[in-house]
Order: sequence, then structure tokens, then C-alpha cells
Amino acid sequence: MFRDIGQLVLLFWRTLASLPLTWRHRQKVGEQLHEIGNASLLMTCILALFIGGVLALEVGPTMVERGLANFLGGIIGFSLCRELAPVFVAVLISGRIGSAMAAEIGSMAVYQEIDALRTMNINPTHYLVLPRLVAICVAMPLLVIFADLVGWLGGALVCATNPEIALNQQAYFENLRQMVELQDIVHGLIKTFAFAVSIAIVSCHQGLRTIGGPRGIGRSVTKAVVNSIILVLILDYFLTRLLLQLDI
Repeated sequence: MFRDIGQLVLLFWRTLASLPLTWRHRQKVGEQLHEIGNASLLMTCILALFIGGVLALEVGPTMVERGLANFLGGIIGFSLCRELAPVFVAVLISGRIGSAMAAEIGSMAVYQEIDALRTMNINPTHYLVLPRLVAICVAMPLLVIFADLVGWLGGALVCATNPEIALNQQAYFENLRQMVELQDIVHGLIKTFAFAVSIAIVSCHQGLRTIGGPRGIGRSVTKAVVNSIILVLILDYFLTRLLLQLDI
């Protein structure tokens, strides 16, 4: 475990040091942006829509019973932008993109393509890890902003159409506007950026250290997804404490 942590930190540091080379690898960054962002947009939309709807279904009737229905929009908006949207999008990206990163790089490691890159004096960190890290750090915050908007809309639709809640959309969005501030959205985006870095580094690290043929690739993919999700949840707790103490 400590060896893996050390290798992760070292890989992160080497990738961070290679950031000035991003423009040189802009084509690969663009390809990864399309794969991470555009290809994940529909799934993010479906996920966020139903998260907002479920929040409204769970919280709405209780709020109505206590005469607090007008605060429903703010509660759903606050929960989504600070906590639920960043975490659920990170889990989605871990399963879809993290596994793809580990599988692709793992296949290259097993079939000695990474050794071939080194033979041609091409640094695998610069060529493979850097474009993926930059792309996921750009795409994930945009996906989370999109998830916030769609989730708020999903909550509004359920509140308006569910007879147990029957809250009109004007009151919903007015309360959401009053309670949700830019600071809350920034709070979620800071978390998202940290999640993106952890997913990219963990997935690429597992791919680079893959051995053992197709079975080894399968193990690396599984470890990449599981470790990414666990790290996301651990980071979520500590980042929440830190951001609350800093009043962000």
C-alpha cells in the first residue's frame, strides 16, 4: 500500500512538472476531452435528472407536512451543487473513463508498446498521462455544472407534477436563487477538480504497472475503478471539512 501511494505521488509530481508541454500534446488533449466530456454528457444528464427528482420525492412530502415547502428548491439546489453532483459525476467518470484509461494504458504495457515509446525516447508520462489528466480536469467541472442545472430542473419537475408536493416552479426557483450562492457552486467545483486529478492519476498508474496478459488488464481495470471511488469518498470528507473551515 505504501509503495503504491509513493508511486502515485511520484507519478502526480512528474505529470505536474510536465504541464508546460500541454500545448505540444494539444491534439491528444482534444481527443480525450471529446471522449470524457462529450461522450459522457448524456449519461450525466440522465444521472442528474433523476438525482434531482429523487431528492424532491424523498424530501418534498416531509417539507410540505411541516409547512416548509417553499424551502424545497434551496435544499435541492444546495445539496446538488455542494455534494451530490460532484460525487456522483466522479463515480460515473471513475467507472466509465477511469476503466478505459486503465485498460488502454494496461494493454500498451502488456504488449510492450510503452517500452517501444521509451526506446523512441518518448516519455510515457508526457505522452499518455499528461493529456488524460488535463482533459479530465477540464471536462469534469463542466460536467458538474451541467449536472447541477439538470438536477435542479429534475427537482422542479417533480415538485410541480407530484400532487403530494404541488410546488409551482416559480416558488421553487425563487427559493433556489435565494439560498444557493456562487460560493456553493465553487465549493463543488473545487471538490470536482480534486476528484478529477485522483481519478486520472490512479487509473493511469494502474495501467502503467499492468503485467500478466489479458487477466492482468482485467485486474488493473478493477483496481483502478475501486481505488478511484474509494479515494473520491475519502477526499470528499476531508475536502468538505477543509472548505467549511475556510468558509468556502
